Amino acid sequence: MKKGKKYVEASKLVDKQKTYELIEAIKLVKDTSITKFDSTIEIAINLNIDTKKSDQQMRGALVLPNGIGKVKKTLVLAKGSAALEAKKAGADYVGEQELIDKIVKENWFDFDIIVSTPEMMPSLGKIGKILGPKGLMPNPKSGTVTETPSKVVEDIKKGMIEYRTDSFGNIHSVIGKVSFDSKKLEQNIIYLVNNIIKSKPTSVKGKFIKNITIASTMGPGIKLDLNSFDF
Repeated sequence: MKKGKKYVEASKLVDKQKTYELIEAIKLVKDTSITKFDSTIEIAINLNIDTKKSDQQMRGALVLPNGIGKVKKTLVLAKGSAALEAKKAGADYVGEQELIDKIVKENWFDFDIIVSTPEMMPSLGKIGKILGPKGLMPNPKSGTVTETPSKVVEDIKKGMIEYRTDSFGNIHSVIGKVSFDSKKLEQNIIYLVNNIIKSKPTSVKGKFIKNITIASTMGPGIKLDLNSFDF
């Protein structure tokens, strides 16, 4: 695929053979942002894991210290007091079977994340084939299947991210916007990396993190020097 002129120019600022110290990399990711809008900055962490082993597949959720610069729209499936509390917490949509039916009948996806109580999961499971490929199926490991959806909604509004390893052992995540203060991006990156390290599966031997790359939307990848982190 032919890269655009702006991308080619931005790429010239990045030495592909070099790993950059964290502060330098953050400055570079800002300098190589080529979009007219406020680009999202993403991180890719490549792990030394065997994804064929179920105990080495990683999944979780956390709230970054400075959020991600975007408030996600939440759909909560709950009944009774759990539904009322979710509404109070600021959930965008709260309901029961009628919202599941709306997804099926109207192809309705005006939300970014689903939070469900355990009692609603059997009904939701019936449309797993629709939600799964879109990455929308709630999961207890990421905290989106819970008896207290209001707490999760509050975390999502603060900037909760979900992460999971792909089939190549990579974790991809948003870590903020180009407009963020450099210090806030640094704090978000360190917090995420430290949490991934703490979640290292016990069966993984040797070096856990192989490499880390950050990039802005449509911008070139910048490899981080792993010595920037305490591990």
